[in-house]
Amino acid sequence: MTTNDPAPKHVPVMLQRCMDALAPAISRPGAVVVDATLGLGGHSEALLTQFPDVRLIAVDRDPAALKLSGERLARFGDRATLVHAVYDEIPEVLERLGVDRIDGVLFDLGVSSMQLDEAERGFAYAQDAPLDMRMDQTRGISAAEVLNTYSHGELARILKFYGEERFAGKIASVIVREREKEPFTNSARLVDLVRNAIPAATRRTGGNPAKRTFQALRIEVNGELEVLDRAIPGALDALALGGRIVVMSYQSLEDRLVKQYFAAGATSTAPPGLPFVPEEHQPWLKLITRGAEQATEAEIEENRRAAPVRLRVAERIRDRSTRG
Repeated sequence: MTTNDPAPKHVPVMLQRCMDALAPAISRPGAVVVDATLGLGGHSEALLTQFPDVRLIAVDRDPAALKLSGERLARFGDRATLVHAVYDEIPEVLERLGVDRIDGVLFDLGVSSMQLDEAERGFAYAQDAPLDMRMDQTRGISAAEVLNTYSHGELARILKFYGEERFAGKIASVIVREREKEPFTNSARLVDLVRNAIPAATRRTGGNPAKRTFQALRIEVNGELEVLDRAIPGALDALALGGRIVVMSYQSLEDRLVKQYFAAGATSTAPPGLPFVPEEHQPWLKLITRGAEQATEAEIEENRRAAPVRLRVAERIRDRSTRG
């Protein structure tokens, strides 16, 4: 990785599928599109390249990602505005920039390639590293602090809910017992403890048994579901008539939340039995994807991180002034 080429091996997930999904909304001159999860800037670079009249506003909570993407996107000049913010702060970012409506918004949720690839960030369970997991290392508590300070009940709850871990209680008990001997600092010890806490028969399938624990810790440390729960309605409210939202989720909890917001906007709120549906009760979103689309074999071959992705696209079909 060099300064001149910040991400030579970075292959954005389902890149062309995202461009095609946004195209009907952002192909016109003066269109504004938001990349809610800038990361290494692959999707943003494609948006600026494929749509030469578009203005991009890109946000990321990770200062390191902003620095690398800033170098990558510098050639586009003032067409690209990069902002240090979390994606639930998009309404405030738009207000500061004097932008009333946007024509497209893209969410590529989860951990960025850079965060996974940099061992010292502690996201990857396959290599020993400090247990940090903060997407923005300038604020918040680390994964180590969660492991060393949360009660048994709190640990079991996040492992069960955020990690969908069947053995949450047992793993939490091991963590509480072992931290009394020595506080947790690095990932390798946690991986070994989780592996040993899970029955041997279960360990033989499903990949690394620590995967679910690491997912749960990452979601807790970064408040990912709470942030997403605020971010989706905020982004939808900012969409102009005909604007589109594209969301790629990597685990079921995220996808379920997105599905609920999309379904609510695409469903009539009129009481049953009315002879006609008043405009304020009509759906204000149109679902562009039928359910959640998955990556093709070719897309997975190009980038193995596309394997778990679930993509959903919706379009705003009524102006907010006519919403109920």
